[in-house]
Amino acid sequence: MSYDIMFSPMKIGTMEVKNRVVMTAAEFSLGQINGEPTERMINYFEERAKGGVGLIIPGICRVNDMGAASSFTQLSMSSDRHIEPMREMVNRIHKYGAKLCIQLHHPGRQGYASSINTLPLITPLAEKFPKLPNTLFKATPLLLGLEQKKLCMSLQAPSKCELSAHGATRIHAMSKREIHKLRDDFIAAAVRCKKAGVDAVELHSTHGYILHQFLSPNTNKRTDEYGGSFDNRLRFITEIINGIKEQCGKDYPLIVRLTIDEFYDKIGYPDKGYHLETGVEIAKRLEALGVDAINVSSACYDTYNYWLEPTSFEPGWRAYLAKAVKEAVNVPVIAANFIRSPEQAEKQLKEGYQDFIGSARNFICDPYWAKKAEEGKSDTIRRCIGCLHCIKSFIANASVGGVGECALNPSVGIEKEYASMPKSGRGFKAAVVGAGPAGLTAAITLKRRGFEPIVFEKESEAGGQVNIAASGPFKDKLHWAVEDLLKEAESLGIEIKLNTEATADMLKELDPYIVILATGGVPIRPQSIEGINGENVVTAPEILLGRKEIKDGRVAVIGSGLTGLETTEKLNELGNKVTVIEMADEIAGAAWFQFVDDSMSRIKPYGTEFLLGTKLVSVEPDGVTVESKSGGKSKLSADLVVLSMGVRPNNALAKELEEAGIRCILAGDAAKGGTIGNATQSAFRAVMTV
Repeated sequence: MSYDIMFSPMKIGTMEVKNRVVMTAAEFSLGQINGEPTERMINYFEERAKGGVGLIIPGICRVNDMGAASSFTQLSMSSDRHIEPMREMVNRIHKYGAKLCIQLHHPGRQGYASSINTLPLITPLAEKFPKLPNTLFKATPLLLGLEQKKLCMSLQAPSKCELSAHGATRIHAMSKREIHKLRDDFIAAAVRCKKAGVDAVELHSTHGYILHQFLSPNTNKRTDEYGGSFDNRLRFITEIINGIKEQCGKDYPLIVRLTIDEFYDKIGYPDKGYHLETGVEIAKRLEALGVDAINVSSACYDTYNYWLEPTSFEPGWRAYLAKAVKEAVNVPVIAANFIRSPEQAEKQLKEGYQDFIGSARNFICDPYWAKKAEEGKSDTIRRCIGCLHCIKSFIANASVGGVGECALNPSVGIEKEYASMPKSGRGFKAAVVGAGPAGLTAAITLKRRGFEPIVFEKESEAGGQVNIAASGPFKDKLHWAVEDLLKEAESLGIEIKLNTEATADMLKELDPYIVILATGGVPIRPQSIEGINGENVVTAPEILLGRKEIKDGRVAVIGSGLTGLETTEKLNELGNKVTVIEMADEIAGAAWFQFVDDSMSRIKPYGTEFLLGTKLVSVEPDGVTVESKSGGKSKLSADLVVLSMGVRPNNALAKELEEAGIRCILAGDAAKGGTIGNATQSAFRAVMTV
């Protein structure tokens, strides 16, 4: 298929973009405390420019250093010192014909209180004492703990309002002086961007950050000229736009990323915030102010899943938002409509939903997404599966000085090192046991390092634990990970032997330099529980894979982790009355909150009962006996008991290999149970130690 529209040029104001492909903003903690781009950050974006993206918009860029930040290592254009370092990034991206737009940002009520007034103090010390940031990051848990106890400074917000679902514990209504100061900071940052040769700037007025907060009646309850009426709620961003146009010139391209619908109705609050009609009116007003493009987005931190979708969402589900804006304005419309394929992108351009295709996760997962599509190699694209390892890893790693990761692209943040990884394999044989994501990643990395890997898989198909996960409701896209890893392995000429169970004797005869054991895990079935092996007891994978089916029955699911929730969903769909028994005091406490919210949105309508703080004591032919934390025991009737108590590593072969004198490294669930991202990252790191 040809993608004639996607690879045709188009202007945003005076800026001509070589194609319609935009890498939209996603913060990955690649900068440094002083706000300057690191070599690592420049390499990261340069790789995407090389990969064919027409316009790159890096993640959140601070406009001042005294107020709250969203990350200690985000970009900044708060000072003239940032102009020349930014010029270096501009030049590197321009080498490949791409344009650079900087997204100007302030978190408002969604920032970190510990960053208030601290960055200007830390920056000179960090430059003098390079190890200081590590000390700071070690203190992060303590600082966050103080924030949770409200022992912190308050963050700026348009007015006193409810706290964000994921944000500060103390906020205050901004004074007019603070508003004017922040307005001037946005304008000054834009001026510096222009001086640095940046092609355009974008105002971040979405996802619940400060500009969005002023627009929303849910967070802007002011009674002066900056709140109340529609016009007053637009006053703050209006003054910023007018100031940028005045000081940078009307021909300097200005984009606004805008929430068109806050989607509070999706979480049961239809009267909160604003909806599509208001979002379109805001877009029309922004066009009248001289904005050169609208970057359509949606939602906020309170409605997280409706701007950063998990895998269950259908690609293009919110494209109607972009189309509504495009029909109302005459400036170009950019939109990240959960686009997952070049075919979908071209179709939405052709049908007039938008003018530019936006995405961050596609290009995180495959930097050469655009180039592959343009060259007719779209079947080789490594597809984003929506597993959210990127955001989860970023939030976990940024607080300790690390960077975000991708579940399927181990080169993120180490692009130069990945390209020049040591090719020290010298053709030595290597064995990989298991053809799940960990095993396939290990084999691919071994091949790139110069080894000759052979993959052994005892089942008739590759995939491992992913085959189970992808069998859950709305989780079929997870299998893309296996499909794309297999394509890459095959393109590299890696031999994969299915229906072949590796044994110590077989591997000893092969005499490999190294064995990577990626044999996954097996469901936990505690033998200490009476009746656990009864005929009425099955494991969650048996339900998800359809090996055991029950309809219109009573089912007890033991464990509320993600697998337990997915199993519950499937059982609900089959008309069963489900009771979930969980020892912990919260549902799926160790899981990423977005997946829990996603599953629970489908489980709640069925009236599923959750017994928290409750443990399984025994299984009887007609049900289970459980015990609460207070020690009280009770009997629950059940036709079937489903165990979803996690997995234990399946790595008995490791001991046999050790006794045979064969070097072996564990990877994926064979080392420690986790997600697809945990599995692939552990496999990559394991091979890089060889």
